[in-house]
Amino acid sequence: MPDEPPDDPAPEPVGRRVLRLRTDRGLTQRQVAEPAYTPAYISTLEAGRVRPSEAALRHIAARLGVSYEELATGRPARLATDLRLRLTEARRALATGAASEAAGRYAELAAEAERHGLTAERASAELGRGECALETGELAVARRHFDTADELLTGSGAALPQRAPVIRARALAHYLSGSLRYACYLLESALDELNTGGLHDPDALVLLYTASIAPYMDMGAHARAAQAAELALSLAPRVGDPALVAQMHRSVARTLLAEGRVEEADASLAKAGELYRQLQIRTELAHCHWMRGYVHAQAGRLVDAERELRTARDMLSAKRAALYTQQVEVELADVLRGLGRTDEAAVLLRSQLGAIGPERGAVHAAGANRLLGLIAQDNGDTEAAEEHYVSALSLLERAGAAGDLADLCRLLGDLYRRTGRIEAALDTYRTGLGHRAAPGTTTLGPAPARPPL
Repeated sequence: MPDEPPDDPAPEPVGRRVLRLRTDRGLTQRQVAEPAYTPAYISTLEAGRVRPSEAALRHIAARLGVSYEELATGRPARLATDLRLRLTEARRALATGAASEAAGRYAELAAEAERHGLTAERASAELGRGECALETGELAVARRHFDTADELLTGSGAALPQRAPVIRARALAHYLSGSLRYACYLLESALDELNTGGLHDPDALVLLYTASIAPYMDMGAHARAAQAAELALSLAPRVGDPALVAQMHRSVARTLLAEGRVEEADASLAKAGELYRQLQIRTELAHCHWMRGYVHAQAGRLVDAERELRTARDMLSAKRAALYTQQVEVELADVLRGLGRTDEAAVLLRSQLGAIGPERGAVHAAGANRLLGLIAQDNGDTEAAEEHYVSALSLLERAGAAGDLADLCRLLGDLYRRTGRIEAALDTYRTGLGHRAAPGTTTLGPAPARPPL
């Protein structure tokens, strides 16, 4: 069998590059060489029989009218700077426009960075492609892009603080896919390494602590979520990125709400929303409306909750953020049921069951089934109610979302008891008590090391 050609062409030798550029410009070897070198030296260099010094390359680059970097590496002048500027523009497109358009820009940038061997810029482009896939709900695609970005940075020897955004993105993709424990593992491992290794970068620490709050809460590890929020708040004054500060305020609001501090949670969301408005980051601003709707719902202000959730849903839908739109609609249905509009809620929920599931929004898929079970139970259809409760229980157990399991076990146990299945009811209650007794402690190891504050 003949040898197969390599996947990527070998980089152009510097001597061949000198020959190409000299020929393109119609220069002789003597014109390029003098006054510092001889034509014979240029001939030997072009033939690949000598390795030029930096001084020689700088002289030749000046004679050829190109930059030293372009001659030495083959990259066009200011290519890395230009790529970084275009990456910023692509990020702005993702924040203010549709994810599919931004994804096309990121794909072009990733290919260009790979072609010129710019690892850090290619990793940034892969991170952006993954974030676009998250918005459109393509979680498996997002994970692949995030894994590629992490492999590139790790292989190039990038420090952990530089990898923190990619680690946070990988954890978020696994969290949305229903792998809560693995998301916590990724975040806690990085936090441990940062704190025990003396890499106390405030931006990286706040980013990772903030990202850990949601999976902790869904797993029922409320104390650990509160500690992460406390540490993020204490580090916030040292953070220079306003988008990161806004993200922290939005996440911290969830722990405040769990502690019954509704007004403080609302104030925290107001701070985040104002920062996002100034930065014109529409997806994150929509998340603030979403969370404020949840705050209103918990406080019994259902009309206000409906208004905020519809605002969030419309903003996310306009950006074609499919998965987040579907998740907001599940919470909107809960509010509609509370307002007595159960038929409208049921139609909204049934439209979501095919779109979200075990690998795509497991916690919200369980929430949709739970609500449909409650509606069926209100209508006297115990068989349908049981079917939805069991589906919800399976989704939550698979995801490890202990925070909601106890409540669901109570609902299912009550249903079994009312239909005369006492043993099944007792078993279900025991399962719920097991999750309620020590939330989070059966699924998480020791808490990560704390930074010196």
